[in-house]
Amino acid sequence: MRATPGMGLDEHPTQIAELADGPVEYRFDRRGPDTVVVFHGGHMRAGLSLGEEVFADAGCSVLVPSRPGYGRTPVSTGGSAGGFADVTAALCSQLGIASVAAVVGVSAGGPTAVAMAARYPALVDRMILQSAVGPLPWPDRRTRMAARVAFTARTEPLLWAVVRTLMRHAPEVGLRMLLRDLTVLPSRKAVSGLGAEDRARLIALFSRMRSGHGFLRDLKALETTAELTRHAGQVSQPSLVIATCQDGAVPFAHARALVAALRQTELIESWAGGHFIWFGQDWPTIADRIRDFLLADLYLMPRGEL
Repeated sequence: MRATPGMGLDEHPTQIAELADGPVEYRFDRRGPDTVVVFHGGHMRAGLSLGEEVFADAGCSVLVPSRPGYGRTPVSTGGSAGGFADVTAALCSQLGIASVAAVVGVSAGGPTAVAMAARYPALVDRMILQSAVGPLPWPDRRTRMAARVAFTARTEPLLWAVVRTLMRHAPEVGLRMLLRDLTVLPSRKAVSGLGAEDRARLIALFSRMRSGHGFLRDLKALETTAELTRHAGQVSQPSLVIATCQDGAVPFAHARALVAALRQTELIESWAGGHFIWFGQDWPTIADRIRDFLLADLYLMPRGEL
């Protein structure tokens, strides 16, 4: 069965776990005995899903925590990527998860996935990084300055209210506006390359996104690459790094840097027209490779060709 982009139109129910380091919001979709832990990127929380159906197709349960500042997880829970990796390991223990088939890091969630794989090799079997931030400065200065204006406590709710209005009344304009910074292609071309179903799913996703205090926290936490560089050098598990050269949000150079830093990894280059690799025409093929990676016995993978 080939996976389609996992993005439900409705928000999924979540729970709160009270842990020693603070409360954390999470969603735990129980299926089989193997569990995949997913750290989503900016503007996402545990109640939203993106690209998760490939894990369901592999028969895996999926645990999705809201990273600090997103959803109902306070900024104070976990702090750094390493700190929140510790929180997530404690959450796994509380839920009775003794083994994680794969930890998945998406976009700005990548550093937390790398930290968890590095700090908990006995718990985490594999790692999958999708459009993930690597050990390079991120984001660029222009994006950082704009974000500090757009995502303050006062302006963030207004910004997303405007986005919801656009998605309801002028979705094509809204998609071009939001995809402009997520692709190196002209935004009109990026939108025209989407099928009707993909457009509908993106509109639904953008209509439900919120940044809370999380995105500004991400920018501050990722100002230095020292922690991520250290953790990447400590990861011993087999890894997949999936990215596209058309990504305007996290440049492809981040994928190259991750492959150079990790010991056992394969680079999969997506043909997608931007940051959302789940909407590329080759996503079904990539999903098959992810599923094979999850279901295969652990083995030493050769370093991917760049």
